Amino acid sequence: MITDAALSRLDASGLLDELLDRLRELLVVDTAAILVLDAHARQLVAAAAKGLEEEVWEGFRVGVGDGFAGRVAQTKQPVVVADVTSADVVSQVLLNKGIRSLLGVPMLAGGVLVGVLHVGTLAPRRFTDDDVYLLQLAADRAGMAAQVRSRGLEQAAALALQRSLLPPQLPRVPGVDLAARYVPGHDLGIGGDWYDVFPLPSGWTGVVIGDVSGHGLRSAVIMGRLRSALRSYALICDDPAETLDMLDRKIHHFEAGNLATALYAMVSPDCATVRLSLAGHLPPVLAAAGREAELVSAPVDPPLGIGSVRPVRHSTDIAFPPGAALVCYTDGLVERRDEVIDVGLARLVAAVRTGPAEEICGRIMLTTDVARPTDDIALLAVRRAPDGDGDDGGGRQLLDAGFTADAVGAVRHEVEAVSRRHGLDAEALDDWVTAVNELMVNAVRHGGGAGHVTLRLADRLTCRVRDRGAGFAAAPYLDRATRPVVSPTGGMGLWIVRQMAEVVSLDSDADGTTVVIAARPGAAPPA
Repeated sequence: MITDAALSRLDASGLLDELLDRLRELLVVDTAAILVLDAHARQLVAAAAKGLEEEVWEGFRVGVGDGFAGRVAQTKQPVVVADVTSADVVSQVLLNKGIRSLLGVPMLAGGVLVGVLHVGTLAPRRFTDDDVYLLQLAADRAGMAAQVRSRGLEQAAALALQRSLLPPQLPRVPGVDLAARYVPGHDLGIGGDWYDVFPLPSGWTGVVIGDVSGHGLRSAVIMGRLRSALRSYALICDDPAETLDMLDRKIHHFEAGNLATALYAMVSPDCATVRLSLAGHLPPVLAAAGREAELVSAPVDPPLGIGSVRPVRHSTDIAFPPGAALVCYTDGLVERRDEVIDVGLARLVAAVRTGPAEEICGRIMLTTDVARPTDDIALLAVRRAPDGDGDDGGGRQLLDAGFTADAVGAVRHEVEAVSRRHGLDAEALDDWVTAVNELMVNAVRHGGGAGHVTLRLADRLTCRVRDRGAGFAAAPYLDRATRPVVSPTGGMGLWIVRQMAEVVSLDSDADGTTVVIAARPGAAPPA
């Protein structure tokens, strides 16, 4: 029962609950409880219980070495108490329940204590060697589940902390267009990637992107400290190299043993100059009208926190003409396990072109395997407004991308990210993304295996999907039918689209098909 394969299909919390239920039935006991180890406090914490639920509700804790469970944890050996007295236990819940006999065993994972599992009876009971064996077998299973649960809680806490430290909305900077992306790495867990943009009293604008080494809650905490410290140093330093030098000294003194890379740039009040310094960080990409995008030529100084000798740090001024864009990123965007980093950098440079910052980020993310990244990805695009920049009457362009069958998933992911950032709530977003996906699938299926999608924002969000297929008679598919209307090409995609979104126009002829749909954001879009 306690090794049933069905238990493997439960999540960690569900497995612990189910395991305790089965233990009570198998061993014929009245109570079963799991306490997990808080290693920092050297205490056991009630995590799951059957018959002793009050311990969990009250957050019961007992020190290692104290009471019955504490003795099990300290000795890492089974402990049996045939006749329970107040001298044997610390938990008042156990005494109030009238527990007469107890059996407890350690929960181990890789030989390391992770908690204690114990069972009890209301009547006197002599626990046998077979009882001990079965309980230890269950404890080994519970130990793995408790470790997974603990790791999951830490990851959730790290993600919440990391997200809280990323700007929920980038600031308004006159003459500058900003956009950013952050994607957590699923294979290695949460890391210390961050980006930041802030105005300075001098009129300059600070731009930061960085990466603390390692993963998990500790890296996220260190990242938060560095972010706050850099902001403070930026207020008293007018040179990026000096700011990073002070941050380096802070790491050596207060965060010894931690490493980080960072790019800190300052955009001048007239937006004509960017002054930057690199501390072990990959150089940004600069794109300007009339020339190919390229990596910025600037010294890459040592990372923060490395070596006992303070390195000389450098600042570099680069021209930032109207319409130019500076793309900053962390290494998760360009590193792949099966290729040298130069290949990833070349792929990134090829994807960068001048244009609205949102469009730049969207195009770059389409070159990245965002469905399953192996490391965190942070991306920040800073674009100087072109001379005479303004709305063309059709609204701001947010995304413009071609796609084939292999790229439908990546484009759908980017459509979802952009649409969420511009005000679509969760319910509207689901319908909207479903509609766009159907249009893209139709374009691939009936348009020669490829299509093109454009997102724009004015008073409402519009998506235009076009292909170069043979076309069809469009009129019947504009009506919201009470049942699916199957097209001459054999699909129901346009009927589904009509249920999910407002169809603005549908044009189809021998040169292809173009469908425009619309949705109204529920909140004012960011500038």
